[in-house]
Amino acid sequence: MRTFFTAESCKETQPNALNPQSWLQVERGKLPKLSSQSSSASIESLIKVPQSPILPFFKPVDYVEVLAQIHEELESCPPQEKSNLFLLQYQVFKGLGDVKLMRRSLRSAWQRANTVHEKIIFGAWLKYEKQEELVAQLLTACGKCEKEFGPIDVESQIPFDENVRSQDRASMNGNNASEYVIFKIGDEKIVCDRQKISELSAPFHAMLKGCFRESLSETIDLSENNLSPSGMRAISYFSSTGSLLDVPPNLLVEILAFANKYCCERLKQACDRRLASLVSSREDALELMEYAVDQNSAGLAASCLQVLLRDIPNCLSDNQVVELFIHANKQQLAVMVGPGIFALFCFLSEVSMNLNSSSDTTAHFLERLVDFAENDKQRLLAFHQLGCVRLSRKEYDEAYCLFERALNVGHVYSVAGLARLDSIKGEKLLSYEKISSVISSDTPLGWMYQERSLYCDGDLRQKDLEKATELDPTLIYPYMYRTASLMKTGNVQGALAEINRILGFKLSLECLELRFFIYLALEDYKAAVRDVQAILTLCPSYKMFEGRVAASQLCTLVREHVEHWTTADCWARLYDCWSAVDDIESLSVIYQMLESDAAKGVLYFRQSLLLLRLNCPEAAMRSLQLAWQHASSEHERLVYEGWILYDTGHCEEGLQKAEESISIKRSFEAYFLKAYALADSSVDSSCSSTVISLLEDALRCPSDNLRKGQALNNLGSVYVDCGKLDLAEDCYIKALKIQHTRAHQGLARVHFLKNDKAAAYKEMTNLIEKARNNASAYEKRSEYGDRDLTKADLEMVTRLDPLRVYPYRYRAAVLMDNHKEEEAIAELSRAIAFKADLHLLHLRAAFHEHNGDVLGALRDCRAALSVDPNHQKMLELHCRVNSHEP
Repeated sequence: MRTFFTAESCKETQPNALNPQSWLQVERGKLPKLSSQSSSASIESLIKVPQSPILPFFKPVDYVEVLAQIHEELESCPPQEKSNLFLLQYQVFKGLGDVKLMRRSLRSAWQRANTVHEKIIFGAWLKYEKQEELVAQLLTACGKCEKEFGPIDVESQIPFDENVRSQDRASMNGNNASEYVIFKIGDEKIVCDRQKISELSAPFHAMLKGCFRESLSETIDLSENNLSPSGMRAISYFSSTGSLLDVPPNLLVEILAFANKYCCERLKQACDRRLASLVSSREDALELMEYAVDQNSAGLAASCLQVLLRDIPNCLSDNQVVELFIHANKQQLAVMVGPGIFALFCFLSEVSMNLNSSSDTTAHFLERLVDFAENDKQRLLAFHQLGCVRLSRKEYDEAYCLFERALNVGHVYSVAGLARLDSIKGEKLLSYEKISSVISSDTPLGWMYQERSLYCDGDLRQKDLEKATELDPTLIYPYMYRTASLMKTGNVQGALAEINRILGFKLSLECLELRFFIYLALEDYKAAVRDVQAILTLCPSYKMFEGRVAASQLCTLVREHVEHWTTADCWARLYDCWSAVDDIESLSVIYQMLESDAAKGVLYFRQSLLLLRLNCPEAAMRSLQLAWQHASSEHERLVYEGWILYDTGHCEEGLQKAEESISIKRSFEAYFLKAYALADSSVDSSCSSTVISLLEDALRCPSDNLRKGQALNNLGSVYVDCGKLDLAEDCYIKALKIQHTRAHQGLARVHFLKNDKAAAYKEMTNLIEKARNNASAYEKRSEYGDRDLTKADLEMVTRLDPLRVYPYRYRAAVLMDNHKEEEAIAELSRAIAFKADLHLLHLRAAFHEHNGDVLGALRDCRAALSVDPNHQKMLELHCRVNSHEP
């Protein structure tokens, strides 16, 4: 969604501005040198900050209240409504940007799906979100199949109506009709058992055993029913055996229409189930969906739907598929997707927006989403999303109307769209007033001040952006704007410090791009290469210069100005970066090493470890899968398979892969994986000796010091847990000797447990001095100082990484101890405003309970249980508070 708007802020006309295309027209691989006379103009041409986009997400003013309402409704609503409530919960978490919670909500929607159609929709959505086909293959190889990865057996999911009973075998009029009846179709005659055929339906019973003329006829002409002789023979066989197994698909379609016409429910159900089992391609699905809709065959429709949705996003490039969903009326969609119409178009809209947010297809899907929204929560989401798409398509009048409708049904965030449109029309003051009105009437949030800053200048803008950062430090636009402003005034170090503030805790592609341009303008090509290589690691297809130039092209050009490193140089540099906990630099070095002939499996694996540390799980999984693809041996491949399974929650299967790898070859990584997974999965303290033995086995195998340092660190942790402090200390000291800097933290813990708090504090100070990314070190050191030092360290943690929740909890607890209840709750609320964290909500609920605010406590309990419905302490607090509800 980053291309919704063109760059307008921090932008002035520059006659000597650098043309981006000139970077691609380089002779002999040399970049144009920036002269001192043109440096200012060049810097401004590069340092552009696009306006923050209007995000097409559900962003309630008080998400805690909405989550609490959802949880309350889930406790009492009928089963058929649960999946849509979890879908709404998914949309809330999407607005908060929490991928893990989003997927858990989708999984809950899938688990609570009330129909096979909903099961298919949410199963396909999970598959699309995870995009982990490899995991399904590995689980199958382990003899386990994760249901949401594999297709549903639609045939088995179709309920067989036991109430469809055979008709009374006795003749209704006591006639002496023949035991057999001959059905004539064209020139052919098919002899059938009169009794068996009469049992197919009430119409046939009346025809063959009732008072109609046909009941006394031996021959009945069925030529005008679009049924072939082969079809009638199959029906006759079914009437005797109940089987359609050997009937070809073309006859099944024929028989289905016939069964529908003559109300032969058992025959129709059998046809439906049999056809459902035969749909295997997109072509089948498109062709048979038409029959399914015409004949009201829900099972066949479900099977066709599954084939189409499991081919997402590829099938959305097929006009026939798109038209099928766009042009079906409500009655047809009821057959195709049952009660899951809104969920279907939510899914299709999201995929289409990811492909092209401004396309006709996206607009059409969202129009359908609006059509099928059933309540205000669904309507506000549909109106807002379609408003965003209309805005991106410059269909301003339609967008204004949609944002207005979203606002009217309660989506306050849509006012940002209205303000943006007023500004486009030249009504900047009106935009400012609209946002100011929201700020004064609702709970002020960071996005409100960020949006208002677009409609004022100078100190007012800076003030609003500072307030936006104070309320929501995760918003990237304020940092980028301040960075650009500082560059304009020539304060380069201030600009770098500002952009580094957010890159210290949130690895944003846009911020890396901005820092790349700063270094490029300053001709610091080494730093520029580092950032562009980090960008390409996170997103290989990323485009810069407002989406006009591939980052890979710029990387190639800029690297011509950087000294080439040998493989040995790269390894030495990687050791230094790893030791300094400089993860972005480490990513850059590994990116460069991957272009050499080095063993790529090992390098991609290291890359995945760094990306996990940087909280980039999607990119980490991609790197891990690349490690698997480039494994140089079977035992190495098994290790990567084990990590893939472990990282996706399949610990037992991960252990199995580690054991398979060890059976082929004893290796460091196989032993390390087994020890890590075992230590993390077992609550039994008796497994500690096994973990110790495995880590010792790992350390006896060949490996480099980067990994051995980690193994020694882990071994020290296990020894500490077992109370063997001297052995732990020995491990940490060995790790430090091979530059595993993080071992300072373990050694500090040993000193603390030996009652040497001063030594522990000093050890953490050593880590702070060595590590580039040291928010966690400050947080850990806070445990070893006196109250004033602790307070200072935790304030530093919040400045370095405002997403860390422990400092807020600590400060709130101190305030509560000092009987400053309102201030304690305000401290927690400060973080809750931008981070849905279980521990923050739990503590605030406890504070509310202590203050006698039962409704406030209950709200937080319910919201927390939306974050983790199985948290035992939260469940206990909820039960206790719930018993006091008035």
